[in-house]
Amino acid sequence: MASLFNKIARFAKSPQGKRAIRQAQQFANDPRRRAQARSAIARLKARVSGHGRRPY
Repeated sequence: MASLFNKIARFAKSPQGKRAIRQAQQFANDPRRRAQARSAIARLKARVSGHGRRPY
């Protein structure tokens, strides 16, 4: 498992990783994206608990 963490750490330090982190932070700070995330989490929770519509 340590090698997986090392790979993730190496990626985070790379230019691509830094760009991905910056983009994720921008998405996290966007109120519309936060609302979308809350909605998706609520749907998943409803599906797991058995309440709400079935996807099929």
